[in-house]
Amino acid sequence: MKKKVLAMFLAVGMAASLVACGGSSTTTETKQEAKTEEKTESKAEEKSGDSGEKSKIRVCVAYSGNLGDKSYNDSCNEGSQKAVADFGIELKNLEGTTPDEWKANLLSACEDGYDLVICSSSNFQEYLQEYAPEYPDVKFAIIDTTVDAPNVQSISFAQNQGSFLAGAAAAMFTEKTDIDGVNGDAIIGWVGGMDIPVLHDFYVGYEQGAKYINPDIQILQAFAGTWNDPLKGKELTLAQYEQGADIVMNVASGTGSGILEAATDAGKYAIGVDLNQDNDQPGHVLTSMVKRVDTACYLTIKSVVEDTFQGGSTSYLTVADGGVSLTDFAVIKEALGDKFPQDIVDKVAELEKKIVSGEIVVDNYEGFGPSAK
Repeated sequence: MKKKVLAMFLAVGMAASLVACGGSSTTTETKQEAKTEEKTESKAEEKSGDSGEKSKIRVCVAYSGNLGDKSYNDSCNEGSQKAVADFGIELKNLEGTTPDEWKANLLSACEDGYDLVICSSSNFQEYLQEYAPEYPDVKFAIIDTTVDAPNVQSISFAQNQGSFLAGAAAAMFTEKTDIDGVNGDAIIGWVGGMDIPVLHDFYVGYEQGAKYINPDIQILQAFAGTWNDPLKGKELTLAQYEQGADIVMNVASGTGSGILEAATDAGKYAIGVDLNQDNDQPGHVLTSMVKRVDTACYLTIKSVVEDTFQGGSTSYLTVADGGVSLTDFAVIKEALGDKFPQDIVDKVAELEKKIVSGEIVVDNYEGFGPSAK
């Protein structure tokens, strides 16, 4: 039975949305000596070797995609890079885009004797379930799903709640026909990367939020089948604009850059995801649904450094504790000027309070939510 630890990963004063650098489906290694205060250093867990010398905590993060997506992967990387700076850990990033690479990278990390191996997404679930018991001395973490093992810490998010707010904002925005590029049709879009359960949890919330505003709204849905094909994302998004949508939500990691580009090319609008993407296509991104993967990654590493890691535990980060949220609409407000619909911002704030209070209960896709096992 899993120990449910709600909001254990949210830290006061954690830096807001961050953007990182590019990469490819190869192995990259970062070894950075930390310049930290004595107080921080005194907390770090250090191992004694045969020679009596101390060695740094070694962490490996395995990605089911590439860095440089300006989205999910880069958010995770920002958290681990902050841990390098704060704690002086040794960090290796393993990037891969196919199931064979994901499995090989996980096994490589296990064999290399890392203190902590972080599986960045649910794409690793089946491999971690199989191999975690074979490496009982390795601490593992997995994000966006749950693996029941005594040496695995699982971190999930209420992306359905954040998407509810995004869907509501999209439904209100598509009614603003005085804004250039907004037509009179009550149609919005949604484009995802791989067709996996966590993305369906995004969509359930998006649909519920949109229909909370307008029960008759039409929502176009498509999956690119990949996290790494911006051209495919752009093609799917342009097709939804042609079908009458004037705003499309991006839930596609590296594929999502094409979704945002399509908004600019078509003179339409998009919603970003995971990191603050409002400035990626200024004036064409209404808001972004931020998912604090960076915080989850950072605090998981911190728990190993401070010897507070809880294997066999599950955390579920919600709107109430800052795990998910919308950005502040500031970029689109500046772009639209007097035409900016302030009522959307006000309504989103109202809906967020109702979610926190429990007045609005956002549905989950099957297998997700605080009671999921």
